[in-house]
Amino acid sequence: MNFEQAVIKVEKEAQFAELKASIERVFAPGSVERYLKRMASEGIRIRNFEGVLEKQALEHVDGELNKAGKSAKGLYQELTVSDQGQMREFYLSKLEQVDVAVRHRFRRIYQYY
Repeated sequence: MNFEQAVIKVEKEAQFAELKASIERVFAPGSVERYLKRMASEGIRIRNFEGVLEKQALEHVDGELNKAGKSAKGLYQELTVSDQGQMREFYLSKLEQVDVAVRHRFRRIYQYY
């Protein structure tokens, strides 16, 4: 029997889509190393999504979010609790898709402790 994730409807679709697109741009091959360097310089663990939002790490790398005059934290706070949970899950899945060699170079922020 395979694991099948339950489908939960997103309630705040516009904010969810905007934040999701920002995360996808940050984890794109041309941006991910810049993002990880930012995380390392701020001393933020990569899995600490609330810390990422607090330090505005996404905004520093994603020019489109910056140009729109929006913050990732603001978009996240507009989401419902279930939408926030799905967004954290999406973020965590994206950081695990980063190339192994890149993750190894930034192993300090990838560590659990």
